[in-house]
Amino acid sequence: MTEIKKRFETISSSIRQAESDANRAEKAVQLLAVSKTWPAEKLRTVAALGQTRFGENYLQEALDKIHALADLELEWHFIGPIQSNKTRDIATFFDWAQTVDRLKVAKRLNDQRPQQLPPLNVCIQVNIDNEDSKSGVSVEEIQPLAEAIQQFDKLKLRGLMIIPARHDNETAQAETFRRAFELYQSLQSQFDGIDTLSMGMTADRQLAIQHGSTMVRIGTALFGQRHTRQD
Repeated sequence: MTEIKKRFETISSSIRQAESDANRAEKAVQLLAVSKTWPAEKLRTVAALGQTRFGENYLQEALDKIHALADLELEWHFIGPIQSNKTRDIATFFDWAQTVDRLKVAKRLNDQRPQQLPPLNVCIQVNIDNEDSKSGVSVEEIQPLAEAIQQFDKLKLRGLMIIPARHDNETAQAETFRRAFELYQSLQSQFDGIDTLSMGMTADRQLAIQHGSTMVRIGTALFGQRHTRQD
């Protein structure tokens, strides 16, 4: 058994176990393989194990991989910061944009989404701990941005994406996840089609699942220590 297969099976098993421990339905949580810096051949290996969802942060690197793996039926998520000059390619080549945090970006993604493609799935990125170093809307900005996105016919609002502050104290980390889940539930109560809370990474995925995450973004635990990015 290859090392990456062992990693994939371990992660998949840990997600299923976390679901069970939290009394959640089996397969309530999706695995998003965070594949930034890794070559297309490595993604092809993971795809052969049954993984179809991949998250990319760097646009040009991602486009190269999307083209190289066009023979596979994969689902591509953009999870990096979205500048205005990136929106056309994201709207054209990705299935999801998880880091929408401005009305200007949402409008450009909508206007530039090719007519022949289904609506682009989007999540609103929330800066839940108000960190200066991170992108994302404040809690108070979720509602108006969600209402605006709902008016765009080439976008489909699916939920929230959370990158919390790192807490050494598990209780503090859990409190952040609890607040995020409340925001997600509030959004669900107001809009149709809200089904995604993208929350939790390699180190905190079990705690995130315990507190309602529906998608965990895993890179290191799947691929190993990050590959050096080639600029």
